Amino acid sequence: MASKPEERPASPPPVTWLAEPLKRFHDEAWHTPQGRLVREVIFGLNDGVISTIGFLAGVTATLGDVRTIALGGIAAAIAGAVAMGVGAFVSSKSQRAFFQAEIAREAWEIENMPEHERQEIREIYQQLGFTPDEVDIIVRRVTSSPELWLRVMSREELGLAEEVFDSPVRVGFVTSLAYQLGALLLLIPYAFAATPRSAFTAAAVKAERGVAANAYGMRSRSAPSW
Repeated sequence: MASKPEERPASPPPVTWLAEPLKRFHDEAWHTPQGRLVREVIFGLNDGVISTIGFLAGVTATLGDVRTIALGGIAAAIAGAVAMGVGAFVSSKSQRAFFQAEIAREAWEIENMPEHERQEIREIYQQLGFTPDEVDIIVRRVTSSPELWLRVMSREELGLAEEVFDSPVRVGFVTSLAYQLGALLLLIPYAFAATPRSAFTAAAVKAERGVAANAYGMRSRSAPSW
């Protein structure tokens, strides 16, 4: 009786599958991908505040008209926001491409060196304190599905999860918007103050409070308060 041909394991899925969001197990916004945008918001706000206060310190000392200073500040804020947005987009896109290449290599290893990858799973969970019997169960369960296998190896070996695949467009837009918001908040006093010096004093106070609020917001994982 002819033996049945050995079945080859199904090929791992495309690496972009890892970018698909996981099922939500939390209702709170901070436990979802939207909460990860806090990084871009805080970064953009702080950079907008610090860059703008430096600009205002220079022009306030040389110009005597608050309206001229305000217009110059708006132009600088727009230019800075564009630069920040483009920089965040390019860096995020480059990072995403690098991580996808790493996952693609891991997918190739799973398909071409399955025993080596199984041993890596054993070592990972042995180091986590699982017993040999438990490790055997985990290995059988993980390797039963190419999708699960690639996800586990990407997370446990490479340290990559779906949050590294944030949209570069969204990252750039959020960073740019946050930068512009931080800058424009400091320009508000120049619309109402009578002299450049009083306007700059008010802007400096806002800048100090804004940076402190952003730092507190990062520690408490809450949105910054101005």
